[in-house]
Amino acid sequence: MDKPLAKLLAADEPHPVMIARPGGKSPFFLAADHAGRVIPKSLGSLGLPDNELVRHIAWDIGIEGTSRFLADALDAFFIGQTYSRLVIDCNRDLAVPTSIVEISEHTEVPGNRQLSPADRRKRQEEVFWPYHRRLAEELDKRKARGRATILISMHSFTPVFKSIGRQWHVGVLYNRDPGYARILLDLLECEGDLVVGDNEPYRVGDLTDYTIPVHGERRGLPHVEIEIRQDLIADEPGQRAWAARLTRLLPEALRRYEARGQGPLPA
Repeated sequence: MDKPLAKLLAADEPHPVMIARPGGKSPFFLAADHAGRVIPKSLGSLGLPDNELVRHIAWDIGIEGTSRFLADALDAFFIGQTYSRLVIDCNRDLAVPTSIVEISEHTEVPGNRQLSPADRRKRQEEVFWPYHRRLAEELDKRKARGRATILISMHSFTPVFKSIGRQWHVGVLYNRDPGYARILLDLLECEGDLVVGDNEPYRVGDLTDYTIPVHGERRGLPHVEIEIRQDLIADEPGQRAWAARLTRLLPEALRRYEARGQGPLPA
């Protein structure tokens, strides 16, 4: 008989799913796939020095705090991933090579090289699937209760990537269904003090994303992926300021979305 695989996560390590406002009454449903930067003890530091593990390659800097402040202000459910995207990227399909990166930006990740199928499976079963199963379960519960839902995928991006500066303050991302996203994009542009990316610095796609294609598009839920530049939300004042801005704009975008006959929101 084969010996059972050793666990990736020890019993005293954090759960891969973080939740805030579990009883939130808002139709907004916030998800942050790259909220945390914890590395399981069994993986050490993945062969990286500490200064690499606080960079954007390990997590979406500032997005957990921003999302939590936004969830409180909107009374919205929030779910986030605790573990670093370097362990496994919870916004990638498992079949995509960047699900577990060997090089991120210019940084090689020694602990991700030459992984066995069993090593990959442990990361999938203990980090990726608990997060996405809980996300799906919560959406299923809302549907069963007749709760209206709009999915907001929360991310942040580095101001400089591969030595190229990025001028945008915020990006609004979408793919097959741009309805709600385009309205939010217009509202952000009307703020007057922002450079807003229209599907910049990224765009949503089946090979580069998971949460929006699977939990948003396939369910027919209105949705948007928001990318905020990390230097704007690296500290609590910035996180609070962006949460306050989105607290104004997300409901107004929803009001306009429904006024255009694109609502009411599906349960």
